[in-house]
Amino acid sequence: MVWDFLQLNNGNGSLGMKTPKSTAVLRFFGFLAFSVGLTMGSTGVLAQSSSGGAASAPLSLTPSFALGSGGLLAPERLNQPGTQEVGGEGRLGSKRETVSLPRERDASPPPLGTTEYQRFVQATTGRSLPLFGYNLFATGAFPALQNVPVPSDYVLGPGDEVDLKLWGAVDADLRLAVDRNGQISIPRVGTVNVAGVKASQLEQALRGQISRVYNNFQLSATLGQLRSIQVFVVGQARRPGAYTVSSLSTLISALFESGGPSATGSMRHVQLKRDGKTVTTLDLYKFINEGDKSADARLLPGDVIVLPPAGSRVAVTGALDQPAIFELATAEEALGKLLSYGGRTQALTTPHKVLVERIDAGRAKAPRSVEERALDAKGLQSTVRDGDVVTLFQISPEFSNAVTLRGNVAAPLRYAYQPGMRVSDLIPERDALIVPDYYTRRNLTVQYESGRRVSDGRVADEIKNLLEEINWDYAVVERLDPKEIRSQLIPFNLGKAVRDKDPTANIILQPGDIVTVFGINDLPVPVSKRTQYVRIGGEVQVPGVYQLSPGETLDQLIRRVGGFTANAYAYGTVFTRETTRIQQQKNLDQAIRRMEADINAQAIASVQSARQGEKADTLQANLAAQRNIVSRLQGLRASGRIALELDPRSQSLPHVVLEDGDEITVPTTPSFVGIFGAVTAETSFLHRFNFTARDYLGRAGPTRDADDDNVAVIRADGTVESNYQLTGSGFMGFRENVLDKRLNPGDTIFVPEKFDKRTAYTRFIDGAKDLTTIFYQFGLGAAGLKVLKN
Repeated sequence: MVWDFLQLNNGNGSLGMKTPKSTAVLRFFGFLAFSVGLTMGSTGVLAQSSSGGAASAPLSLTPSFALGSGGLLAPERLNQPGTQEVGGEGRLGSKRETVSLPRERDASPPPLGTTEYQRFVQATTGRSLPLFGYNLFATGAFPALQNVPVPSDYVLGPGDEVDLKLWGAVDADLRLAVDRNGQISIPRVGTVNVAGVKASQLEQALRGQISRVYNNFQLSATLGQLRSIQVFVVGQARRPGAYTVSSLSTLISALFESGGPSATGSMRHVQLKRDGKTVTTLDLYKFINEGDKSADARLLPGDVIVLPPAGSRVAVTGALDQPAIFELATAEEALGKLLSYGGRTQALTTPHKVLVERIDAGRAKAPRSVEERALDAKGLQSTVRDGDVVTLFQISPEFSNAVTLRGNVAAPLRYAYQPGMRVSDLIPERDALIVPDYYTRRNLTVQYESGRRVSDGRVADEIKNLLEEINWDYAVVERLDPKEIRSQLIPFNLGKAVRDKDPTANIILQPGDIVTVFGINDLPVPVSKRTQYVRIGGEVQVPGVYQLSPGETLDQLIRRVGGFTANAYAYGTVFTRETTRIQQQKNLDQAIRRMEADINAQAIASVQSARQGEKADTLQANLAAQRNIVSRLQGLRASGRIALELDPRSQSLPHVVLEDGDEITVPTTPSFVGIFGAVTAETSFLHRFNFTARDYLGRAGPTRDADDDNVAVIRADGTVESNYQLTGSGFMGFRENVLDKRLNPGDTIFVPEKFDKRTAYTRFIDGAKDLTTIFYQFGLGAAGLKVLKN
């Protein structure tokens, strides 16, 4: 059976030769050992083999085992960390060895550190400058090369693996490890010395050896697993020590592996030494800036990489993209060469001035000096040396021929100055004073959906705010006085300069002038010069939004819109003003803050009272109720209504000058009188001509806590009457009771509860002194009092 198994392509036994069975079996196992990477011990059993290098992966068997001269070797020993069982590279009767495997190093290099020169530069310039180029090695260890083509000039050595394939007169697929003598062993051929053979010459060398035994064959010889080599990194390295790297590694890749130079190490003179001689000197600046790897070299076992101390260093700061501390290749270098390390000088760097701070250690006193140079041909050829600090400056932001237009204009920009240029040349037409947002806002007005979103309020607001109006009477030119080094403001009449071309206003401009155009919202202008709008609605002939004429009054506006309709109730006209609303809201907010302070003080007093026996839960309930009042008050908003104090029998309105934003609403004649507060039925009653407030109060039914003496009547015209108001001296100065007054349609009666010192509501009323103050100062109508009451 074994003989049958050993029948090869030519059918005559092992590798084309017919031999006895015992000899064939032995040769078969020898062939198998070389093919699968196993070695044979002294007793003829198999043991696992590897190339002995860290870059070579051990052969994986399932299950993993090895047999030595002493019998079965446990799998645990094969997988023991830090060691590996190594055979004799496929030779019969070889001896088992144990070699140490390199430990993995931390991928991230140690911190670079700060040099004394860096601290000196920071103290001098106030800036912390990095060392140029050292961040190249900040990403950690350089990954080893894997699965890349082997260069043709690669020299084979111990630990490499040769993948040999034969076909034709003989078939074989062998993976042969180069032993430490530099040899591989080919069955029936013998040992072949391949150490020192280049990869491009390997096939030729093997063909010559195999052809001495076989004829009519073809072969292919490539490299499989490559050996690892040990090199040394010494000097000013960030991580000095011995490194096991791929045999394909070069000087640059080893520098990445070791973290590069330390903060005190050189980037310009990295040396590779072999057998005591310097093989190459690498300038990393050329590699970083130009990608020049001409000084790079492939490493060999035992190579030493020396990182000498850094040479002369110069700091460059100021107007450049990459301020840093640079190392010079020699003791002195040209300034232009130094600036090229950090990239070209940009257009924003002025070529007229550069400062070089220099140290002269030979001077005992004041060893530092400053030199001023220019970035011209002479200045770029001047040299810098160790310890210099070079400062570059930005160009001046001054324009030589610009005039600036800004403010309420279409295109606030810098414009080219022309000799004899005037304001009208800078603003040639009125369209130049329309801001671009105007057209944007105007285009948005088409976004109404079938009229559903159109309202008089929105239309009024858009009409008013659509255009930023110009202050035609005042504009200003800001000019720098070069003699006094101070600004001058030259005011002029914009309308006369642009519209009328008046020479007195159309002043001559100078380079550097800034012309500012104001809007009417930037500087308040007289009312007569502002565009004002009012809104009038309700029972008038033509309600709408109207532009006011200067000094126009309420009664004049009513006549302009065609007067009242037949159903108008002039006495109930609601007249609101934005400036009044703002003041009323301010008064209301102040009263609420005072009330909050009272509640906090009352809470402290309540805690003290509780210690004297008052129930704490009752006090907490009172405080919660008061805080609820404050919460409701904070939701109130002033109306801005102005009481017109009209005669209910007249249809005329007072002679009140209107303002921008005023709103007038004329209601229809109501038929009811309302009553709310401390009454049984808060409702409205039909108006009776001769009924007084007392009559309506009787019908509503006052509660037991109703305070009849402080009843208030809120008139339809916005006025308020109460018993606090003195309507006349009367007999012995008595006040007329408000309950005896007749009411008009639309009037409302408010009945407060009797005064109770414990409630926040009554504290609020008391703080306001009377109901008239609440209505006039706070702008609260009957609806506001209902919120407060409830």
